[in-house]
Amino acid sequence: MAEEATKTTEAPAAPVRKKSKKRRLTEANVYINATYNNTIVSVADTNGDVVCWASSGGCGFRGTRKATPYAASVAAETAMGKAQSFGVEKVHITVKGIGSGRDQALRAVSGTGVSIESIKDVTAVPHNGCRPRKARRV
Repeated sequence: MAEEATKTTEAPAAPVRKKSKKRRLTEANVYINATYNNTIVSVADTNGDVVCWASSGGCGFRGTRKATPYAASVAAETAMGKAQSFGVEKVHITVKGIGSGRDQALRAVSGTGVSIESIKDVTAVPHNGCRPRKARRV
């Protein structure tokens, strides 16, 4: 009985994971979401699975500097740099929102050297639905 007490029970070893092969994409969808406070750029494959993304806040901009066109262009360049490591050559761009960085983000994507196949604007526009918020008085 004394021997049983001295034996230590070892935890079962974790299963060994195989390193997944890096995906190769030639065509991708780029989603630019430009709000008043931030700009988020997501790159997805043709099925809609997000491959990589970047935002103005994630690129080191804080506060009101996040909402600038320059911050949006840096976010777009960062996202496209990550996407080009997957082999992306052609992109379909979808723009949403009315932030100040939407045009600059488009220019940054075109400046990275990828071929832009289409640009689509999917900004939500109310057709006299909900009542808007009261106006801010500053």
